[in-house]
Amino acid sequence: MTRKIIIDTDPGQDDAVALLLALASPEELDILGIVAVAGNVGLAQNARNALKIVELSGRTEVPVHAGCERPMRRKLVTAEHVHGPTGLDGPDLPEPQKKLEDKHGVDYIIDTLRTEPPGTVTLCTLGPLTNVAMALVKAPDIAPRIREIVMMAGAYFEVGNITPAAEFNVYVDPEAADVVLTSGVPITMIPLDVTHGVLSLSHRLEGFARIGNRCGKAVSEMLNFSERFDMEKYGNEGAPLHDPCVIAWLLKPDLFDGRKINVTIETTSELTRGMTVADYWRITDRPKNVLYLRSADDDAFYALLTERLARLP
Repeated sequence: MTRKIIIDTDPGQDDAVALLLALASPEELDILGIVAVAGNVGLAQNARNALKIVELSGRTEVPVHAGCERPMRRKLVTAEHVHGPTGLDGPDLPEPQKKLEDKHGVDYIIDTLRTEPPGTVTLCTLGPLTNVAMALVKAPDIAPRIREIVMMAGAYFEVGNITPAAEFNVYVDPEAADVVLTSGVPITMIPLDVTHGVLSLSHRLEGFARIGNRCGKAVSEMLNFSERFDMEKYGNEGAPLHDPCVIAWLLKPDLFDGRKINVTIETTSELTRGMTVADYWRITDRPKNVLYLRSADDDAFYALLTERLARLP
């Protein structure tokens, strides 16, 4: 059965790969819309990048909305040092002909959840959680209508990637993450603990290029650019591939392992701002609010990604 999804994203190279994986899987995923959020770079550039990826995929019927241009209570922190000034450095993609939808992304999320039957729409978040949190604050009635939120966010065993304690998506807007994690909506969290186990090794990037289509070539060029930063930082032979894990989990959940635990967000300490306090060993009696994934079958993950990218132009 096809699952209805909204993808909330700040494209980035790994976001772009996640979008392409979803766009290549129409039998399983009905993408109602894509919403851009400020994160890896500013909102306007992230929205433009989302339009570019939709055009690259040939799925130009999928609407793209722009959401919030700053976190709920913080100044925006971006990651050009990883993704380049465009947020999507690597391939030379043409300026998009497709236009953004007029409706603000937060209002689009609210209106869609109110229109679609309750429990049928999954929110897939690949960036900071600002848009989803703002929708929940503005329209609390949508919370019980959401089937699930599947997020690339957080870390426990791998600690932080933007500070010693925090993963980037949560760090950018910890108040938003707190709103979402205390909303009562079913949540699956895909943290750095998973994504650091699915490395974009050279033979895997070469496999994308060998597909022979424009999307495979673009993905190879994107990841060859963005992986250099993480390879230098971590000393591994490949870089983590974060956001496509969200879509892969929807397509093949048996590739992943995890457990239901409590996850709480640190919002007040400057030292540990944005830390996901994951009670993985169930030390407290706090309610289990998150299905927290721990590991993935990396070979099967890349096989899935390569097979789906080959379906695209």
